[in-house]
Amino acid sequence: MTDRPPSSALRELRAHLGRPMTLSGLAGAVALLVLAGPFGTLESLTLTARAGYWGIVVISTYATGTAIDIWLRPRLAARGRAIRLAGVAMATACAVTGLVSVLNGVLLGLWPQDDGMMPIIASIFLVAAIASLLLQLQGQATAPAGPVETQPILMDRLPLDKRGPLIALSVEDHYVRIRTTRGETMLLMRLADAIRETAPTPGLQVHRSHWIAIDAVRAVRREGDRAILTMTTGRDIPASRSHMTALRDAGLLPR
Repeated sequence: MTDRPPSSALRELRAHLGRPMTLSGLAGAVALLVLAGPFGTLESLTLTARAGYWGIVVISTYATGTAIDIWLRPRLAARGRAIRLAGVAMATACAVTGLVSVLNGVLLGLWPQDDGMMPIIASIFLVAAIASLLLQLQGQATAPAGPVETQPILMDRLPLDKRGPLIALSVEDHYVRIRTTRGETMLLMRLADAIRETAPTPGLQVHRSHWIAIDAVRAVRREGDRAILTMTTGRDIPASRSHMTALRDAGLLPR
């Protein structure tokens, strides 16, 4: 399984929506829709009403689509790229279509039972599916480049914006925190299974609850019969006494 705890997914959603690039993109989309007034809103709504309507629609639908992407993509990681893209796009389109239909009913009094609304609903579904697909492809295009054969399998389980060189894996309850140079993600899996998917990244298990990428170790200091590893990003990682030999063999501690 690749579920993340709700709190982790919610933090990722808030972080994504709070990015300046995301906010500027949403603001630009709202401004464009307010000025263009598609679906008859230019004639039927005042400028202020259009700004309010399209602001609510754009922000709520984008947040919904992002939440679905965060929740569903890890579950489809092992199904192949085409199925993953199509699955996220269709789920997003269904959710966004339902949400916009409700918003149209509440804000404009236009409920789906009106036969004249069906072409609009179909258009919303098509636009949402295409937009979701394009956003996914754009995310893949901006992900860290590298030969496919050298990319750890574990990367397929991570959100596109979190894929990068591995830093460390750490156990937290039944989850594994995956730390990369681009952030952190929680996956519901065993540490041993996660470690098997880190190849070809050189790394070591330095504690029953921690694995580190050797190239991501910035410094090592001894504390009694154990060691503390300072990583290039994020918090320090403890190494237990039973793993001291492995650290020496890797050249991280003097012999």
